[in-house]
Amino acid sequence: MAELEIVQLEPEASELLNGNAGENDEREDAEPSDTGKKRRRKKKKNKTTVSAGTVEAEGDGDTGGGVGVVTAELLEQQAPPRENKEEDNVEDGEILLFFIVGQTDPPSIPICELYPSGVFPKGEECEYPPSKDGRSAAWRTTHEEKKALDKANEEMWSDFRQAAEAHRQVRNYVNTWIQPGMAMIDICERLEACSRLLIKENGLKAGLAFPTGCSINHVAAHYTPNAGDPTVLQYNDVCKIDFGTHINGRIIDCAFTVTFNPKYDRLLEAVRDATNTGIKCAGIDVRLCDVGETIQEVMESYEVEIDGKTYQVKPIRNLNGHSIGQYRIHAGKTVPIVKGGEASRMEEGEVYAIETFGSTGRGAVHDDMECSHYMKNFNVGHVPIRSLYLTSFVSSYFCVCVCLSLCVFVSVLPRAKHLLNVINENFGTLAFCRRWLDLHGETKYLMALKNLCDLGIIDPYPPLCDTKGSYTAQYEHTILLRPTCKEVVSRGDDY
Repeated sequence: MAELEIVQLEPEASELLNGNAGENDEREDAEPSDTGKKRRRKKKKNKTTVSAGTVEAEGDGDTGGGVGVVTAELLEQQAPPRENKEEDNVEDGEILLFFIVGQTDPPSIPICELYPSGVFPKGEECEYPPSKDGRSAAWRTTHEEKKALDKANEEMWSDFRQAAEAHRQVRNYVNTWIQPGMAMIDICERLEACSRLLIKENGLKAGLAFPTGCSINHVAAHYTPNAGDPTVLQYNDVCKIDFGTHINGRIIDCAFTVTFNPKYDRLLEAVRDATNTGIKCAGIDVRLCDVGETIQEVMESYEVEIDGKTYQVKPIRNLNGHSIGQYRIHAGKTVPIVKGGEASRMEEGEVYAIETFGSTGRGAVHDDMECSHYMKNFNVGHVPIRSLYLTSFVSSYFCVCVCLSLCVFVSVLPRAKHLLNVINENFGTLAFCRRWLDLHGETKYLMALKNLCDLGIIDPYPPLCDTKGSYTAQYEHTILLRPTCKEVVSRGDDY
């Protein structure tokens, strides 16, 4: 896939992101004057985009719709000092920042160019919860050794924050146009086009961490449309939007649920509350099973009435949160959302996706429908394709004709090798979908893909479904267990 180097919104990009041909967005570019004099800016009302060089201190004025007050405070620290504030004619709550470029509407400027200093907005910083014996963890905030450890990993935290800011701006943009009647494949492709721009996609150094999930109703996870899928979003649908971004393999895994009918509001409230409870309980030395027990207690305290029938919201017991590693979306530890599960503890420096799923159905999911998500097995190193195929060929010798097997061996081997090379080059150990293979010009690859799955090199992840007729919702955030504090790095003004 070609590297995207878009700095400003071109007409073609505007048509792609807006979904409307022939409409061009206007953008004001404010540059500092050569004389170094400060320019005067007055706050404009009823304007969704942020003027170049100006940021409002309230949440709605954050560049690109990020973490609002947190972002404004960070930018205020970077702003050059003003010698004569009265002469600037700047209203309260407004900050002059000449080196910050305002985001376009729709978003098209990469996050790294919005923050040329390389200092990206932090997420929500929280104190760790007290231990079981009541001892506070507040000492971590001021402990010099912990502060030094935190600073030593600043480059890694910065990668997460850059990816998180891209995620925030993309999802805020998506919420401005997603509506019933849109084809699911159009929703995914429009979202992904914006993500590629803002993350400034660059091979395996920066890009999308996994395919856009848009699972509907009883489908809880791992659904993205394959080419030709005619599914259309309906007014009564409950749609989970789950997508990820990454910088240098530092993954942001974050999800939310979209509904249009207010009868589902209580279901969304239950799941959102459960996710926030899990985030609050998470911390260094906390047992994973304790987090799950607390999540279950909160979620099951909610009831929702849909079409005259009352349901207790059930956590989906065989779905859970997980630790995140570099270029590894599931790094080994799981965060249950019901009582039981792992008794191992969270550790300093780890990264977790805290996600909860609530359902009006059985509260358990199973594989169903056509598969679209795939991922290379992280534990598979260099794969000698020829020897694996030879082994497969020999083992099938007694079952089929030798000549037929030889023909299959000769014809399929080059395709499988080629497909694996494409996967290694473009996705590595990150998840991908069939649409992305299509985007790279691959055709007639299903047999080769199946062969790689049969050999255990690629793992398929089919959609996960509860009982038909039920409704499922999801909320998810990525948290960093820093030495000094817990940072909900993907937190935004929306959730």
